[in-house]
Amino acid sequence: MNVGTVFLMGAGPGDPDLITRKGLRLLRKADVVIYDRLVPRQLLDETRPNAELINAGKAPTRHRLSQAAINALIIDRALAGRDVLRLKGGDPFVFGRGGEEAIACHRCGIPVEVVPGVSSAFAVPAYAGIPLTQRRISSAFTVITGHEIADSVNYAALARLGGTIVILMGVKQLPKIADKLLLSGLAGDTPAAVIERGATARQRTVTGALESIAAVARERAIRPPAITVVGEVVRLRAEGLAWYDLLPQLADRA
Repeated sequence: MNVGTVFLMGAGPGDPDLITRKGLRLLRKADVVIYDRLVPRQLLDETRPNAELINAGKAPTRHRLSQAAINALIIDRALAGRDVLRLKGGDPFVFGRGGEEAIACHRCGIPVEVVPGVSSAFAVPAYAGIPLTQRRISSAFTVITGHEIADSVNYAALARLGGTIVILMGVKQLPKIADKLLLSGLAGDTPAAVIERGATARQRTVTGALESIAAVARERAIRPPAITVVGEVVRLRAEGLAWYDLLPQLADRA
């Protein structure tokens, strides 16, 4: 039986130009493209005219397809002999469930290739003018999911670790996460920023202190998708690093 190959690929964080050369080459030749909600629509224009395009959805609180249904769909198309491109925002192995899909394919004897993407964890702060590390300010950064308050996150250790904290998918839970960090010993005046729709023409950034950033985000009506950055590096945005906000004709970029 002729079995297709599954490519688990990251599309990057929002700017379609951030896709890798390998990713673009595979996108243009795939038989089937199963894509998530945050994938830049411009990339879908790069597919073959006869490619099957399937919207998997994957919004934070509602899914067009469940993960089990996505796994079954990938396997069905690959076992039919078609090359399947599973296109995800950011990177497939950074809170992207790429590992689950790879394991499901392996159990069915389907070959898998992983094509890393530019992760929103560091790309979106960069587009907002916030370097995650900076000499004499931050020598490390930690990335956590804020989609739910995970019991596996040791907030006390996180507060003691120092450096920069990046919270993905954390708008809804931001008040609780901020409270946990404050109760764990992080200073209330620690700089923080929330970046909405990073690396797109609709990017917005709000800044404040950890103790008030959730209220600021609420007042400014920040909505998902958004990334929160906590740490002294946030101050650097005001030092002329907010380059993306200053670009002319920003509305034409994404």
